Amino acid sequence: MIPAPAKTEPDVADLIASECLGYRIRLLSRTLSGIYDTALRPLGLTAGQLNILVAIAKLGPVSSSEVSKRLSMEKSTVSRNLDRMKSHGWIKATPGATGNTHLLSVSPVGHRLLGKALPLWKEAQFEAKTLLGQRGAKSIQQAADSISARRSRT
Repeated sequence: MIPAPAKTEPDVADLIASECLGYRIRLLSRTLSGIYDTALRPLGLTAGQLNILVAIAKLGPVSSSEVSKRLSMEKSTVSRNLDRMKSHGWIKATPGATGNTHLLSVSPVGHRLLGKALPLWKEAQFEAKTLLGQRGAKSIQQAADSISARRSRT
């Protein structure tokens, strides 16, 4: 059997450029994050910080490692954001069961921030759904829900 000729560099680039899901997801992520970041900027809040705040509100009191796991975020990224969020008074940390663990919860200031964020988030959500179209938005939500369900079983 004669081996297939090796793909040339332009062929490889064409293949990856035309089919890469990673590229497309990163493009979507940067575009959508930009929409939410712009909307939340008047509050001094980023989309990532809002996600962390919501996760803590839903799960809390919770450890930072559990937040990282649930949001599929690097621990260092979560830690950096938590430091900023603590300095703003949005979250509080209390000692956990073991000496080196802290449990996070949303402070009263953080709860007020969530209330202020809601109308801005709704505007960003509308803009994102308009950009994606109903089918695109639903596809993203279904894909994310499916991944979340699979991850929670492991």
